[in-house]
Amino acid sequence: MKSENNKSMDKIEGRNPVMEALRSGRTIDKILVQKGEKQGSVIKILALAKEKRIAVSYVEKAKLDKLSTSHSHQGIIAYAAAKEYVSVSDIIKIAKSKNEHPFIVICDDIADPHNLGSILRSANAAGVHGVIISKHNSVGLSATVAKTSAGAVEFTPVAKVSSIARTIEQLKKENIWVVGADMDGENTIYTHDFSGSVAIVIGNEGKGISHLVKEKCDFIVRIPMLGKISSLNASVAGALMIYEVVRSRQN
Repeated sequence: MKSENNKSMDKIEGRNPVMEALRSGRTIDKILVQKGEKQGSVIKILALAKEKRIAVSYVEKAKLDKLSTSHSHQGIIAYAAAKEYVSVSDIIKIAKSKNEHPFIVICDDIADPHNLGSILRSANAAGVHGVIISKHNSVGLSATVAKTSAGAVEFTPVAKVSSIARTIEQLKKENIWVVGADMDGENTIYTHDFSGSVAIVIGNEGKGISHLVKEKCDFIVRIPMLGKISSLNASVAGALMIYEVVRSRQN
């Protein structure tokens, strides 16, 4: 794993460096382009990003100036992944190769890199076969995620998908039960049966699981909240659910 001493190591700044990274096949999580920049090499970069289905966001120059460490971003900054992504099929194959029921964690728009890193750490410790994240409105495998995961990013397969809802449908076709965590859950995580093939869904830090994703889940469960606080940090909620699956499998 690359050094984490410099948090900017997952950033690629400038038109030529970004273009070369795209041409080389390096995994890019997202590209930030200055609003109004649609000339010359930027057009080629945008076309290549579209071809590779890489998310592009148009931002003000002030934001790029703030993010830049080279101070020569030329109106474009790309974020490279700390590790290559796998496919959802790859994750399922990993479980089958071990002759185990698939155990998958789905992150529905987790935006905080520290949360995703912590989820990856818990997932690896619990023997999760893979984690699924979204291409849009979600943090990717950045240097911060890698550092927070305490090395788990190197050993935990991560798939990045265009649609969590469609991916859930794919998992159902593989006879994998999909269980989401939400305050409206009829059962608690302590009464639900997590045995067998299962994928658990952890929602966004502020909004929770999206409405569409919630509709696609087979079950919605809740974590009992007995104090004055009504919700838990996403990575903590995820860890509790992950280890309920472990408990069910060991009984």
